[in-house]
Amino acid sequence: MHYSIQVENIKCGGCANSIQSSLNRIDGISQVEVDIEAGLVNFDAQTDLATESVKKQLLKMGYPEVGSTEGLNAMGAKAKSFVSCAVGKMSADSDTKS
Repeated sequence: MHYSIQVENIKCGGCANSIQSSLNRIDGISQVEVDIEAGLVNFDAQTDLATESVKKQLLKMGYPEVGSTEGLNAMGAKAKSFVSCAVGKMSADSDTKS
């Protein structure tokens, strides 16, 4: 089944690369695509349990579902997203140098 989750803090291709790499490692998840402009993460999941795993992983990376975090938690998520973004940029750079 196809799912879309609108998340916060997606800023660039580095963010998208980190999200795709991380979510593609979750069992039961496939066809991960990130729409940077809309802040959407689209994917196919075999079960609703897999979808919950995606939401947890996105939160852990600093890309919480829109409206799910507030106050200090939202600030913490934003900080985590900067790290995830940087990792995604470095991964993309190393892929182009190979």
